[in-house]
Amino acid sequence: MLTVRLTVDSRDLSSPASQASLQRAAEILRGGGTVALPTETVYGLGASALDSQAIAKIFAAKERPSWDPLIVHISDEKMLAEVTASIPPNAAKLIDAFWPGPLTLLLPKGAAVPDAITAGRPRVGIRMPQHPVAHALISAAGIPIAAPSANRFGRTSPTTAEHVAEDLDGRIDAILDSGETTHGLESTVVDACEEPCVIYRPGVITLEQIRAAGVDSVMFRETSQTAEATPDSLPSPGVGLRHYAPRAKLILIEGEKEMQRAAFTKVVEVQLQNGMIVGLMLAEGFLPLTKSDRTIIYQWGKWSDAEELAQRLFAGLRFLDKAGAEVIVCPLPSTGGIGTAMRDRLQKAARRE
Repeated sequence: MLTVRLTVDSRDLSSPASQASLQRAAEILRGGGTVALPTETVYGLGASALDSQAIAKIFAAKERPSWDPLIVHISDEKMLAEVTASIPPNAAKLIDAFWPGPLTLLLPKGAAVPDAITAGRPRVGIRMPQHPVAHALISAAGIPIAAPSANRFGRTSPTTAEHVAEDLDGRIDAILDSGETTHGLESTVVDACEEPCVIYRPGVITLEQIRAAGVDSVMFRETSQTAEATPDSLPSPGVGLRHYAPRAKLILIEGEKEMQRAAFTKVVEVQLQNGMIVGLMLAEGFLPLTKSDRTIIYQWGKWSDAEELAQRLFAGLRFLDKAGAEVIVCPLPSTGGIGTAMRDRLQKAARRE
């Protein structure tokens, strides 16, 4: 399969070149094809959410198991009505507060949504993206778009079109390139049918923000049973799974301030002594004492700037993987705000299969 590369300038959607790319991508989607598209979170692999054959192409391209549901992306209230049976009161509050934006709501599934989208579950994940290109493409296609992250299943999520091509070139119909994504982490996933609401996947929209919007919410607490459970027994997509993973072994460093910095340096030294090629997710202030030609450094960003670290997280893991790191050493951000989302991604990525 030839994967067509299309380009859109998010700052000039009305230009002839941008419009031509958007219309071509929309045609592919309406025709049952697959298009990787930018969102404000990560690049997604899109196909018509109302076409079972198109949905099957997503699963095939990603090598994604059928038990892992997809998220449906919409551009307006009319599409929302097509894919959900009802809007619970808490969902209405969250929609008012955070849509368009990086928030996915689990809602009662509408009759038009194929079972493949939800893996047979009665609730469907829906979000309205904020990214101007994603929004414009969905509107141009005129149909809801199912779009998980545009990478091979379980691997590091893509934040650029080049990342998508590394995993899916020749496996999908088109890649819509609009530069680097804004946030770099997947959307927050909230079950809005529960009371209190349950946050199954932390993201850019934080627990604190959701509560500030007047919606009582709690974080899903994973147990050893759910971590080891078979997929069909999991309460939500992504729970208990190894996701977001680089090919290299990922070693995470807990702690605070100087103790964490000292532990980071010590682990790097041990890995070098073991003869490993060591990739460093090197935040400002975590400079290792040992210099070696077997270290590969990714300048992650300021440790005090959680937004920057989140936006560059997946790009850093991909960079170190591509550069040949056998082991990646990464400090864990502290809990709270978007740090909670980064910890979730890193801890899942570090799980061994």
